[in-house]
This record gives sequence, C-alpha cells and structure tokens, in this order.
Amino acid sequence: MMDWNNLLSTKRLGSSNQKLSAAHEDRTQFQRDYDRLIFSSPFRRMQNKTQVFPLPEHIFVHNRLTHSLEVASVGRSLGTILSEKLMQQYPENPFVSEIGTIVSTACFAHDLGNPPFGHSGEAAISNFFEKGAGQKYKSELSEAQWKDFVLFDGNANAFRTLTHQFNGKRAGGFALTYSTLASIVKYPFESTEATKPKFGFFQSDKENYYNIANELGIPKNAERGYARHPLVYLVEAADDICYQIMDLEDAFKLGILSYNQIKELFLNFYDPLTEGEKLAGFEKTLQNVTDKNEQVSYLRAIVIGSLIYSCTAIFEASQEAILGGVFKESLIDRLPEQQAAAMKKVQKISIKEVYGHRSVVEIEIAGYKIIGTLLEEFVEAIMNPKETYSKKILSLLPEQYKTTEETAYFKIQSVVDFVAGMTDVFALDLYRKIKGISLPGVV
Repeated sequence: MMDWNNLLSTKRLGSSNQKLSAAHEDRTQFQRDYDRLIFSSPFRRMQNKTQVFPLPEHIFVHNRLTHSLEVASVGRSLGTILSEKLMQQYPENPFVSEIGTIVSTACFAHDLGNPPFGHSGEAAISNFFEKGAGQKYKSELSEAQWKDFVLFDGNANAFRTLTHQFNGKRAGGFALTYSTLASIVKYPFESTEATKPKFGFFQSDKENYYNIANELGIPKNAERGYARHPLVYLVEAADDICYQIMDLEDAFKLGILSYNQIKELFLNFYDPLTEGEKLAGFEKTLQNVTDKNEQVSYLRAIVIGSLIYSCTAIFEASQEAILGGVFKESLIDRLPEQQAAAMKKVQKISIKEVYGHRSVVEIEIAGYKIIGTLLEEFVEAIMNPKETYSKKILSLLPEQYKTTEETAYFKIQSVVDFVAGMTDVFALDLYRKIKGISLPGVV
C-alpha cells in the first residue's frame, strides 16, 4: 500500500541533496518545479506545435501550449480539492497542501515530449522505423531498443525531455522533484511490455524512473512495470476533460459543428429529471448573453466544473484501490451514468466530424512526409558521419543533441530528440531547405 508521506517528496533528480523541508522558503520546492517549467525553452516551443487543428491565420484555436495551460488549470483544481480532503487525514504532512501545485506542474509537462504535427507526429516517427527507411537499422539494435522507436510515444519522450542530461546541460535534466516527475508517468512500464505505442520511459531513461519509484514507495505491478503514482490519475483526468471539451469549442469556432450541436452535447451532461433547476438556470444565463461564442464558453465552463467535482469524488471513493496499485481505469471511465453517456456522445462526434475533418487529415499527412524526410536525412548522416554530405547535415544538429556515444541506439535517439523537439514551423522550414524547395535569401 502506497503512503502519502512517502509519495510527496522534495528530493530532486540529479541532486545529492536529501529531501528538503517546507520551512523558511519564499517558494516551496514544488513551486520551484512549476516556475522552472514555465521559463523553459521546451515549454515555450509548444506555442508552435499543433494540438488537433492546424495553426490557422485568422481564428486562434488551441495549440500544445494553450492546451497545457488549460489542463494545468483544471489539474490545479483537482489537486486542491484532494489536498483539502487529505489535510484532515495527514495534518502533520507539510506537503499535502502542495498537491494542487504538483498536479498543475505535471499537467504543464505532460505534452512536453510530443513531436510537431499533433498525434500524427508520434505515428510518423514510429512509421519511419517500422515501415520506412529506418527499417534497415533494426539489426543494429536490441529488441527493447527497437521497440522504443517503432512504438515511439510522446509520454516517454516527455519523461526523457525532463530527466535526460543533454549535452552541456546539468545532471537530472530539469532537476525536478521526484513527486512531480512520477506524476507525469501515465504508463509506468517500458516499451518491451507495451502492446501499442503507450509506455512511460525509454531504455535510456528507465533507471531514472526505477530510482524515483523506489524512493517514493511505488510498488511493482503484478502484470507489468510499476503501479501509477496516485496523482497521475488527476493529471490524466485533467487532460481527458480538456481535450474532449475544448476540441468541441474549437470545432464550433471553425464552423465544423453548429451552435445547436454544441449546446446539446454540453447540456447532455445534466439529467433533466434530477437537475431541471440547474438547467433552467443555465438557460436563463444564456438568454442574458447574446454572443454565441460567449454562450459556448459559458456552457464549456459549467461542464468542466461539473466533471472536476465528479472526478475528485471518484478519486476519494477509490483511494484505497489507487494507493494499493490495483485501480485499473481512468477517473473518466468511472463517471456517473449521465456524464458517462454524454462523454461517449462527445467522443463519437469528435471522431466522426472533428478528428476526421479535412484540415486535420491534411496536417497529419504533411507531418508524415516532413518528419519522415527529416529522420531519413539526419539518421543516415549520423550513422555515416564521415561522408561529405553527412557532415553538412550534421552541422545543422544543435550542440545539445550531439552525442559521443558510439552505439546505434544513442546515435539514432539523438536525432529523434532533435526532430521531436521541433515546432511545426521549424520542421517545415528545415524540410523545405533540405529538399531545395526554398533557399536562404531567395524569394
């Protein structure tokens, strides 16, 4: 059984310091984690990475950065409500009050490892190795190393981005607290135990996770890997709530879904038989607001608020199973009947009309072509570095991604690190220049 007194730790990765106390600080250790992410380059780069819809010129929809900010807001609420409950049980623990900050920080970081061009970017990296030009390197890698690439997952890459000591950087990467790092590992097992592109850490980074799990008292799972840190469930719920609900708002702003469709989908979360008074109040507010965008924002806000309280209630009711490492579902999977049915309707229409929209498919196709080409050029160069052309290509590789390791795995991984860290615009620009489509100084 996991213990909150162990799960909340200020020990930092890469630091020899023991756990730090909560006393006499202008900022707590967990607030330092929060600030460290906010001021980081990988965090800023998310403003130019696709969430779902391509980044438009005239209508501002969500990118990875705005999505992460909203997830962090919801995560803070989830964590704060939980901390208020736990403070009654653990009045002697000074870190319980910081759960809202820990969850919010983990939410900031949850998409940090996602490559450009949305989720198709992950698939494009996997495809390069499994079906593309990268197939020829399989014989130079172990089975586990090969799976890291053919099952490439942004979740595992986020953990690597935060923890790996890139060339010229300090030990421990961002040197975050163990509790913050454990809270982002949604799939606490390695690629060899994965049946699809969902796992928590690469071969190169697994020892870091093992050390964190052991320090926090996270037990091994009977089926595979480790149990989840309990706060992972709150980070996951915040992400699920935001991307399901906020994608609908974007779809409305882009004219993909009508106002009546959106209104019906949002009000479906409330039972007219038992929550008729609430629904009447919502309608009264809508009558006083004439702007359709504002009406949709209002409906979105009340739905998110309702889901926050439902998820915290589910967590509280399931806490024994969660701490025992035997809770197998997400909090969203346990929603009450009315909300669960409404969420399924949202998911169904999102798959049919939002994620399959032409603009989304077009950016996914572009992502495959651009990422595949960049990987082919740079992996070929790093595997054959003495060739004249290879030297020119490798001169474009930033210093932090260069490696002195001689094994194929680490060489290839340095290129994947570089490509996955790109913004959409940078990837497209570099692709065009390498293919000779555009040249510096030539209009």
